[in-house]
Amino acid sequence: MSITPSRVFTVAAAQFPVFSPGAWDDVEALVTRWVIEAVGRGAKLLVFPEYGSMSLAHLDAATRSDLHGQIAAMQRHRDAWKDLHVALAQRHRVYIVAGSYPWTLDDGRTVNRAWFCAPDGTADYQDKSVMTRFEREQWNIASCPPLKVFDTALGKIAINICYDSEFPLQARAQCEAGAEIILVPSCTDTLAGYYRVKVGAQARALENQCYVIQSPIVGEAAWSPAVDVNIGSAGVYGPPDRGFPDDGVIALGPLNEPLWLYAEIDPARVADVREHGAVRPFRHWPETEHVAVSTVRL
Repeated sequence: MSITPSRVFTVAAAQFPVFSPGAWDDVEALVTRWVIEAVGRGAKLLVFPEYGSMSLAHLDAATRSDLHGQIAAMQRHRDAWKDLHVALAQRHRVYIVAGSYPWTLDDGRTVNRAWFCAPDGTADYQDKSVMTRFEREQWNIASCPPLKVFDTALGKIAINICYDSEFPLQARAQCEAGAEIILVPSCTDTLAGYYRVKVGAQARALENQCYVIQSPIVGEAAWSPAVDVNIGSAGVYGPPDRGFPDDGVIALGPLNEPLWLYAEIDPARVADVREHGAVRPFRHWPETEHVAVSTVRL
């Protein structure tokens, strides 16, 4: 059975660097340059990483090395950060996931928020659901459900921010709600951490028979107590079945180099592999929901 022609498009996943801006204009210029580059390559969906905003902490010298003070200082720039990505998405008629931001709510909690900006100038967000030990024990970043599925002209898209990708029931719920593509903005400071998220992303692609796209922050910022070391590479993954690569790796960037990773996405392949794949893990998942386990003494 042939695959029905559909909304084929190019995704750009950023290996976005930490940097040391001296003024807001430096931030705007860098992000704009990156967006223009990806648009020039035909990308319709641009994904920036988890905590891709943290270089803004460098704008406030008095708090840039203060793990908690920098969050308060960054609230002065948060609307400009969101508005920049909204404007770029609208100007270039693309979808952009902005680098996630430590966003303080009216109740005083701070969440890890990624804004998803659409070509028509609208935007919504996904907050991270499960915090790492660093976020919860040292940084006081709060969990903030619910998870969402964004119904776009490119397909139905979900976001699992970094550690969220390591918990299969979250992605499963989003895919049951229609998600064909899962975006994984990430920030990891060890090679082991990068591989945990990578393995999680590939597992979610296998289980749900969908695309998963990882975008990491890379580089070093000795001045920052939050993003001083950043390790990773961007990846685009699918299920290893029916027209997808045998290892499930559609594209993989070189480790730690600032660049865009590009790949072609065809959401019609998701429906095709779920229906006609050699195996059907997405369809057969309910068979595992009530598995009985007994203990046997030997």
